[in-house]
Amino acid sequence: MKIGVLTETLQGERRVALVPDGAAKLAGSGFEVVVQSGAGAAADFCDDAYRDSGAALAADRESVLSTTDVLLAVQAPAIEDVALLRLGAVTISFLQPATQPAVVEALAARGVTAFSLELVPRISRAQSMDALSSQASLAGYKAVLMAADRLGKFFPMLMTAAGTIPPARVLVLGAGVAGLQAIATARRLGAVVEAYDVRVAAKEEVKSLGAAFLELELETQEGQGGYAREQSEEFLAKQRELLTDRVGRADVVITTAAVPGRRAPVLVTAPMVKAMRRGSVIVDLASETGGNCELTEPGRVIDVDGVWIDGTTNVPSTIALHASQLYSRNVTNLLEHLTTDGEVRIDFEDEITRGACVTHGGEVVNERARQMMEAPQETGAR
Repeated sequence: MKIGVLTETLQGERRVALVPDGAAKLAGSGFEVVVQSGAGAAADFCDDAYRDSGAALAADRESVLSTTDVLLAVQAPAIEDVALLRLGAVTISFLQPATQPAVVEALAARGVTAFSLELVPRISRAQSMDALSSQASLAGYKAVLMAADRLGKFFPMLMTAAGTIPPARVLVLGAGVAGLQAIATARRLGAVVEAYDVRVAAKEEVKSLGAAFLELELETQEGQGGYAREQSEEFLAKQRELLTDRVGRADVVITTAAVPGRRAPVLVTAPMVKAMRRGSVIVDLASETGGNCELTEPGRVIDVDGVWIDGTTNVPSTIALHASQLYSRNVTNLLEHLTTDGEVRIDFEDEITRGACVTHGGEVVNERARQMMEAPQETGAR
């Protein structure tokens, strides 16, 4: 069975789906691995490293697409690439059905069996395949560094001959994987950190990292798979009212709240931004799905009356080497789960296979993906 890896074409995407160590592991298991020349360059993995791992190098993407049995990628394949895949091929990537319905339909029409990593179920058996978590952890870490770089203050308290400098105050909204890593990183830098999450189960994790947990007089919003469920506008309005004072006190606000397949909830409104001190920083990790801040402009860093709002998208790609290493492990673990005797075996009785498979046999077979595709999508800043 031939495993193919292409250079990512999405603007700003520096990750690669398979690193040389992963290629060596697959080659050692008897798979043929072919990598497009230069595929790992943006993540600092050279062609020689792949060649030394036992992979073959291909000069053009067409030859990889037309001969590959399993295509590994980070982003969803382009429509033009789908047309070159051989009938019956398998793809594994972040397929993003909510924003890439045309690609999903094209894969189904081509007879491709496509797996989407963001749909891997959150169960213990699938933890090693959970690319959403591995990449979110990197994003949470980098968000704090981005904020610290822009903030005109020290994070830690400093006692000097010239006087004492108080520590920065950091507020993290959303205590999932990204939020918890942001909390840990901000604490290591010496900031005073508090965090809020709609899921009451997050309280102990937040406190274990040395941060204060904000307890608002609101009902818990626990959803399936450990994610928060989508909230009503009435709930969000009350939440914003209770958060206004905390946001105004913070030097840094890092927002991470997202509901898979839905537009990010607005947690920080324009009036809340205007109440923040000049020089304060908001890093919005939900910018790709509209943003948790009402004024976020996805892909841009803007100044609103002296408050910086960072809407950088695809933050894990800014740490491309480690992001690629973790993603490669997630992908190879899923591939190994799907293969028996060197061939991909589709077993819909298996919860992982059933949950992650989006297209098979010429159809969209994943109900959750279908719902994402059919839901109205809104993009851009609010």
